[in-house]
This record gives sequence, structure tokens and C-alpha cells, in this order.
Amino acid sequence: MTIGQIIDQSGQPLRKPARPPRDRSHHLYLAVVVAVVLGVIVGLAAPGVGTALAPLGTAFVGLIKMMISPVIFCTIVLGVGSVRSAAAVGKVGGLALGYFLVMSTGALAIGLVVGNVLHPGSGLHLTSEVAKAGAAQAGDAGSTTDFVLGIVPTSLFSALTDGEVLQTLLVALLAGFALQAMGRAGEPVLRGVEHLQRLVFRILAMIMWAAPIGAFGAIAAVVGETGIDALKSLAVVMLGFYITCALFVFGVLGAVLRLTTGVNVFRLLRYLAREFLLILSTSSSESALPRLIAKMEHAGVERTTVGVVVPAGYSFNLDGTAIYLTMASLFIATAMGTPLSIGAQISLLVFMVIASKGAAGVTGAGLATLAGGLASHAPSLLGGVGLIVGIDRFMSEARALTNFAGNAVATVVIGSWTGSLDKARLDLVLSGGDPFDEATMAPDDHVVAPAPAPASAPVPQPALG
Repeated sequence: MTIGQIIDQSGQPLRKPARPPRDRSHHLYLAVVVAVVLGVIVGLAAPGVGTALAPLGTAFVGLIKMMISPVIFCTIVLGVGSVRSAAAVGKVGGLALGYFLVMSTGALAIGLVVGNVLHPGSGLHLTSEVAKAGAAQAGDAGSTTDFVLGIVPTSLFSALTDGEVLQTLLVALLAGFALQAMGRAGEPVLRGVEHLQRLVFRILAMIMWAAPIGAFGAIAAVVGETGIDALKSLAVVMLGFYITCALFVFGVLGAVLRLTTGVNVFRLLRYLAREFLLILSTSSSESALPRLIAKMEHAGVERTTVGVVVPAGYSFNLDGTAIYLTMASLFIATAMGTPLSIGAQISLLVFMVIASKGAAGVTGAGLATLAGGLASHAPSLLGGVGLIVGIDRFMSEARALTNFAGNAVATVVIGSWTGSLDKARLDLVLSGGDPFDEATMAPDDHVVAPAPAPASAPVPQPALG
């Protein structure tokens, strides 16, 4: 027996604990980077081939979207059902909606300032073909009334099969409150949902291994359809939009996060680096929604807060989309030779943010929202939407990244306000002390084993007689 061996009470040496399995997920995200580069090369060298690869990206995003409703349902049911006071959930929801309103207004203001300084769109000319392309986008946008009515699902279970985030949120909240009211009688159901959540996250971890294929197809199709020529004359508005989004994330969101929690925004974004890469390669923030839920729980935010803030944020906290609508509207108005007055700008853009109705997670939804808002509020500008059709996919990536960053910051901030954030846990995770388990992605699997009893502790003796 060596000195390093430990002897248990029976005199037998204890084996050293097995090493945790190696995390091979870093190979996955290196493969995503390589796939993006190859996709750009294919799109430039063979545009036709690149365009034909679009179904690969569509299929991968479809697989991720398939898992969104189960993830949201399990998270909210477990979070709300395990809380004894319904007022706690209402407090989180009220603070979240108030925060979303303030931050969306701030994003609008920044977009207005930058748009009026850069004056994007000057020198471009609207042709009849471009006007037709813009008008065609308006058919994809519905009314605000349709959005409100669409929150109510056809049946209790259709919310889990139709893939509508707000419908799933409504049904999950109802189920959670019902289990809350059942008390002990609802505990077996909660345990069943907990097991279901583990299964859902395990399936999601398996799907993630298809990310390189999806990224390759999505990027190749975008580059193949757009090419380089379409970007040259529109580089100003693209660059201005990227700069504005960066200012908002690192300036506004970074300041809010630092003042409320003391956390550096760069540490939080580094923790979510893999999710940003996934969004960048698919141009959809929805592809990272399930991972954001799991990672926020792992970082120390209570399940109830995560379950309410993240899904609601994907529908109402659309900072990137607000900036996009602002700058795109000013761009179109300038390009068409009819610049908007400050009053008209504010009126139009407030209307469009209200009408955006939470469809920002899907690629192309921002363009449809822009077209629908212009068609309802400023029909004379509708044809100008065609001017940015060619670069919308590239702007969609910045929209999605900004929306995702805004929702991550919102979850931490609201968790701090409601006392549902474990600050020590957050610091540990952001410093790399407890890495996220990529193999299971289930928050409940991230449990630190209890420390062993000290060697000097007395061993209890059985009672005699």
C-alpha cells in the first residue's frame, strides 16, 4: 500500500476517484468555425452550389426550434410549480416587462442618433424591380390584433407542437400555477417533468453535433445569394448598424450590468461565447435559446426567474430589432429622397416597435416587420424595403446577437433585483471554476459533491442492548 492511498473503516484502501470525462465539445465549436470559413469560400467560388446548400442550415435551425417548446415548458413548470407564492412569479414578470420597455426605448434613441448623424442611403436610386421586391415583404407581417389573439393556443397541447414561444409560455405558466395550488399532490408531476427536462436537454446536446453542417449550409447560401457586389454600395448602413449594436451592448448594457450587479459584461459574454458563435453561423437567436436557459440556471439565476425572463425576452426584449427598425427606416427615407422629420421618426418607430410583436428570433422576421410597419404607417416608403433585401441576412446576424446579449443581461439584472441571483455562484462560473456540462446541458446535473467528513470525526458506535 502506498502512502497516497486512503484506508476506509474496514481496512481496505479506497480507490482514487475517477477523472471526469474529457470535454470534447471544444472540438465541436472549432468545427463550426471551420465550417463557416468553408461556407464563405463555397459561396464565393460557386454561388449556385452555395445557394443549393440552404436546406442544411434550414434543417439544423428546424431541429433546434423543435426543442424550444419542450425546454421552455419544463423550465417554467418546474420553476413556477416549486414556488409557494404566486406573487413571486408576478414580481419577476412585472419587473421584466418594465425593464424591456426601458431598454427598447434606449435602443430606439441610440438608433435615431446614429441614423441622423450618418445619413445612410444617400446616393442610392430606387428602381421598379427593387420597389416590387420591397412591397413583396409586407405580405409576411400580421396585425397587432392577430398577435394578441395568437397567444391563445388551439388546445392545451398544441402550444407544445406548433412551436409558438408565447403560446408555450402561457400554457407552462398555467400548468405551473396549477401545480403550485395542488401542493404535495403535485409533487409527483413535478418529478416527472424534472425527468422529462433531463431527457430534453440530452436530446438537445445530441442535436448540437450537427451544428457544423448547419453552419456550413447557412453561410454558403447567404454568400452565394448575396455575393460581394451587393455589399459595396450598402456598406455604410451595414457598418453603421454594426457599430450602433456594439455601442449598445458594450456601452448601455455593460453599464446597466455593472451598476446593478457589479459584473463585467465582457465576462458574461465570454461565458456565452459558444452561443454567440452558434447565432453568428445560423443568423437566428432562437438557435441558442435553450442553451441560454440552461446556462443562466447554471450561472446561479433561479429557475423561476430564468423561465419567465428568457422566453418573455425573446418576444419583448428586442434591442437589436429596435435599432434595426430605426436605422433601416431612416436609410429608406433618405434613399427615396424624403427624409423624415424628428416627429415623424419618433411616431413611425414607436409604432413599429409596438408592432414588432416578438418575431425577432427567426431569420427574416425583422425585414417583414419593417415592411409591415411601413405599409401601415408610411406606405410611400414601402418600396424602399427592397433596397436592403440583399443585406438583410447580414444585418440579421447583428440583430440576433444584440437581442441575445440583451436577454442574457436582462436575466442577470432581474435576478439581482428580485434576490434570485446567487452572486457567489455567478462569480465562480464566470471565472471558470465550474464549467458548464456540455454533455448533458441539464442544469440539475451541475451539482457539487458534498465535502467528505474530516478524518478526525468520531465514528458513531452501535448502541448495546
